[in-house]
Formats: sequence, structure tokens, C-alpha cells
Amino acid sequence: MIRRLPHVDRVGIEERAAVLGKRSIKTTAKQQGIRLAVSIVDLTTLEGADTAGKVRHLCAKAVCPAPTMPEIPSCAAVCVYPSLVGVAHEALQGTGVKAASVATAFPSGQASLEVKLRDTEDAVAAGADEIDMVISREAFLAGDDHRVMEEILRVKEACGDAHLKVIIEAAELGSYDHVRHASMISMEAGADFVKTSTGKAASGATPGVVLVMLEAIRDYAERSGRAVGMKAAGGVSTSKAALHRLVLVKETLGDEWLTPDRFRIGASSLLNDLLMQYQKTQTGRYARPEDFSKE
Repeated sequence: MIRRLPHVDRVGIEERAAVLGKRSIKTTAKQQGIRLAVSIVDLTTLEGADTAGKVRHLCAKAVCPAPTMPEIPSCAAVCVYPSLVGVAHEALQGTGVKAASVATAFPSGQASLEVKLRDTEDAVAAGADEIDMVISREAFLAGDDHRVMEEILRVKEACGDAHLKVIIEAAELGSYDHVRHASMISMEAGADFVKTSTGKAASGATPGVVLVMLEAIRDYAERSGRAVGMKAAGGVSTSKAALHRLVLVKETLGDEWLTPDRFRIGASSLLNDLLMQYQKTQTGRYARPEDFSKE
């Protein structure tokens, strides 16, 4: 039934995204936008060389991104691999910043359901507040919607009280029609958030993909009455890109979605650019990269 959803107008989507991307945001509005963007960042490190020390440093930065600018809020979450969730959970306890973990054989998703469930259960047991799972793209592209939805349902059960973000990996789906469809079946299966990308693919949260997913969330909310969040991840590394994504959210879903509970940006390098741009609005000049700690 869902595969008979209306075709997505590629030209229309990309033209609208481009028009909204031309909005000029300056002075006070830009400062407000940057502070909002910081508050919705999932500060992320997903590298094989990650260590407990690196994660603790990242957590400290997420809690207090700019000690010399106390008006800058904390980030929304720190996202790490399951083996380091316990470190993040301990470092973030009592701060309001969430400990998030990728799971389900991230980033490929090429594992049995049993392995994916164990991956999720281990992360939750270690203290994860949020789980970012990947869908089985091979099942989706083969038309096996039942398997895709069943895996999401089972992982959602394994999450317990943790929120579930479902990654559709838009770059591997081939069309906006598939992006919309994958978003819809993820929401039908119980996703708390739908997420653009693992950040490991060639592209991720392009304006067109973000807009298609936001419109799917809007249509699903109107039909079901349930609000689902969205996470833009992959390629959002500058303040300009982050502010553009905020404009897309505001114009498509309204101010109610401009909160960490309903919109996130997953990034590893975005935060420093936001802080540099914010300081420029105050001083008129760019800071040096070394003035801010590395992610």
C-alpha cells in the first residue's frame, strides 16, 4: 500500500530547497539561529581510533562548548560506538546532554537480526539514552518492506526507554521516492526520529533529501497525530548549511520542530564553525581555529 505513495517531484523539491536556502539571516537573528543550532547538535565521533579520553573530551565540549561565551547552550547529545557508551554516560550524567549510540551493525547494517538486537541491548545496558540504527538497505531495495519494518519494530522493543533514530542512508536509496518511502515505513514501525545518513556515505543531508523527509514527517503527523523528529547527518559542516536546514524545518513543520526533542544535526566538525561564526557577529572578525578545542 505504501509503495503507491505519490511520486516526489524532484525539480519542485530542489527548486524549493534552493529558494529557502537564499534566505538572508543577519545580526541578532543569526546569533539566535547559531545558538539554536548548537543546542540541537549531536556531537559525534565514530572512528576506529576513538578512545575513552577522546570521548570524555568530547562530552566536556558538548556540555560547555564555549566557556568564554556563557550564553551558548549545551549540545543535545554525544554519539559514539556502543563500546564507548559507558564512558559517555558517566561523563554526561546530570548534565542534560544525552548519551547516544549507533547500533545494528552500523554503518552497513549487514548482520543478522540477532546481532543487531544484541548490539542495541548492549548499548542500552551501558547507558545509552538514544539509539541510532540503520535500516537493511538490501532488504529495502529488494522490496522487502516487511523485513525492514520488522527489524525496526524489534529494535524499538530492545531500546526500552531509549529513543530510536532510524537511519535510512539516503545516498544509497537512489531516488527521492525511495527516501520518502523509507521515511514513511520507519515512522510506521515506531521510529522516534528519522535520520538522513550514517555520515559514511558519499552524501547525506542534502537540502533536497532533508526537505523530502520533512514533508514525509508533516504528512505522517497530519495522518497519525504522532510527531516524529528528524536528524540531518552527513555533510552539514558549516554554519550556513546548518542555518539553511533550520529554515527548511521552520517553513515545513513550524517552530514546534525547532527544538532538540524534534530536530537534530549530527556532526563532528560543525560546532567549531558555529562558534567561530558566532564570535564574528560579536567582534566583526574571525577567530583562529586553534582558539577552539578540536572535536
